[in-house]
Amino acid sequence: MSLSDDLGRRLRGEAHDVYGWSNAPGDTYSAHSHAYTKILYCVSGSIDFRLADGTVISLGPGDRMELPSGTTHLALVGPGGVHCIEGKK
Repeated sequence: MSLSDDLGRRLRGEAHDVYGWSNAPGDTYSAHSHAYTKILYCVSGSIDFRLADGTVISLGPGDRMELPSGTTHLALVGPGGVHCIEGKK
């Protein structure tokens, strides 16, 4: 079973509305929040999430992040791009 298949199976067991997305190296997401708890797995590449308090969460292949509803965060994609899957808890 590939990493992508394994992570997708895990995520579908703990979240709904599961989908995947990819970004190019250096892409950014400005500060925002969600009205739901986000569960995210990094499938390939890397991405850093910065929380409003300055905490940085760095994800690489196989890493998992659970971001509580209402948590303000921004993101910066690493030098090799990134592919993630996420869902709502």
